[in-house]
Amino acid sequence: MKLELVKGSRSRVLAALLFAIMVIFAGRLFYLQVIQYGYYAGLAKGEQQKRLSLPAKRGEIFALEHGTPVELVMNETVYTVFADPQIIKNDEKVIVAVQEIAGGNAVDDMKARLANKESRYQILATKLSRVQAKKLKEKDLSGVGFQEVSQRVYPEGGLAAQTLGFVNTDGTGTYGVESALNDRLKGEDGLLVAVTDISDVPLTIGNSNINIPAKDGDDIVLSIDRNVQAKAEQALADGLKRTGATNGSAIVIDPQTGHVMAMATLPSYKPGEYYNVPDAAAFNNVPTSSPYEPGSVIKTFTMATGIDKGVVSPDSTYVNTDYIKIEDRVVSNAEKGHTGTITLQSAMNWSLNTGFVTVAQRLGNGTEINQQARDTMYDYFHNRFHMGEETGIEVAGEQAGEIVPARSSEGNAVRYSNMAFGQGMNVTMVQTAAAFSALVNGGKYYQPTVIAGVIKDGQLIPQDIKAPAQIIKSTTSDQLRIMTRTARATLLNNGDKPGYTIGGKTGTAETIVNGAYTDKQTVGSYLGFGGDETARYVIMVQVSGKNLPMQGARHAMPIFTDISNWMLDYLKVQPKE
Repeated sequence: MKLELVKGSRSRVLAALLFAIMVIFAGRLFYLQVIQYGYYAGLAKGEQQKRLSLPAKRGEIFALEHGTPVELVMNETVYTVFADPQIIKNDEKVIVAVQEIAGGNAVDDMKARLANKESRYQILATKLSRVQAKKLKEKDLSGVGFQEVSQRVYPEGGLAAQTLGFVNTDGTGTYGVESALNDRLKGEDGLLVAVTDISDVPLTIGNSNINIPAKDGDDIVLSIDRNVQAKAEQALADGLKRTGATNGSAIVIDPQTGHVMAMATLPSYKPGEYYNVPDAAAFNNVPTSSPYEPGSVIKTFTMATGIDKGVVSPDSTYVNTDYIKIEDRVVSNAEKGHTGTITLQSAMNWSLNTGFVTVAQRLGNGTEINQQARDTMYDYFHNRFHMGEETGIEVAGEQAGEIVPARSSEGNAVRYSNMAFGQGMNVTMVQTAAAFSALVNGGKYYQPTVIAGVIKDGQLIPQDIKAPAQIIKSTTSDQLRIMTRTARATLLNNGDKPGYTIGGKTGTAETIVNGAYTDKQTVGSYLGFGGDETARYVIMVQVSGKNLPMQGARHAMPIFTDISNWMLDYLKVQPKE
């Protein structure tokens, strides 16, 4: 039987097949363009758009000069040269060009880096100046790119190095103010989402783009006075050279505000060359980070406690035999011979330990350092003078030290008798200088700070000064100023300029070597103030060295005097006629 197609059926079959194919294509296109639109649009967007971080500018740091901000830490734009080894065809040409222009900033193993053809990114040189980068760009080297990098520069060299700290290679503040205020200084990076070219350079900004501007870091103004800092560092360096001491520190505070005008530590370093420092100890800001037994400078605080509690006065007397027994221990005077019935002013003048153990006894029942006496001393030393606790000063690495609580097992009469003349306790210079400021400014404790304010729109916006606490009576402060002035006058040839009010107290503290106190290695300190009828500054100096017997009067006091006499001129304090 023979089958034949009906005329025209072949055309209809082909038409049906074509229609079916068109339906399939249309369906597929509908699926891709409508149903899967979001998916493929996202893929395309991901290929075309990039999320670019907009780096914030790190805030700069200023010091003061007679109240005017001056730059201490600035930012400088430098360039990192990088290469894509897969694009570079002539390695030698690139090596010669980079070495010629970058010099010592070129990496040593450039040849090996360019030979790594599996890599797409290799650094060839760092820290190029704008001029160097321009010259290298003019070489038109295919596969070589440039990245802007911000680095810190220090127009004052190593001035206030330990207070400042530095910024390490990953952009994080390390030590000093750079670390303590890192969050404020670094700012907040912005965000740009945009269509970019192959080099990630933004091409267009449309409605779907995100552009969040970077928030630059704060430009911070320190209370450090550039000239006072420079003088403190120079006086300290001269003093160490003169005495043979290997370590020294000084702090200068405005007792009327708590503003730190200078903090100096030797040995020091240059923040811009921190990577060349062999001993990390040079990074430490000793006035805030190194608690120590301060010695006789603490006698001023013991006396302030006794006067404030009304149990003694500068004219109070006691019988000095050069020795006093506390339980099973005997406390003796370093300076002997001023025996008999003497005043506590004389005990201050000659720094007699027995006099201040006597003050501690009179805070109790008069004959022993009982619980009442110890509770009172702890209340004043720790709770009022803030010794043995962090001050909150804006410098990283601050240490608290320790004042043993009166109610602890170690807070016995022997311990507190030692504390009365500055042993058996650990404090920092900033704690001591801040508390001494209250002893001479009318009894007001200001929290010490190194921050004066911030720069906004080119203007200094001062930081509010935290309201002070009245920690001793103003009359107590009046008597302490007179006592310390009298004690200083007792030291012949003290070198003070005539016509001013200068007072202070020496300190010589034994150190512990092999578990025992020794007078063969001591720390010499001097703590004092200066001005007219008002205390204009407080200065504390500390000197030490391994196996060196440093003395407060002989080694630390001349450094104080050098800074003090200079401060009177710098602050234009008028002498009495």
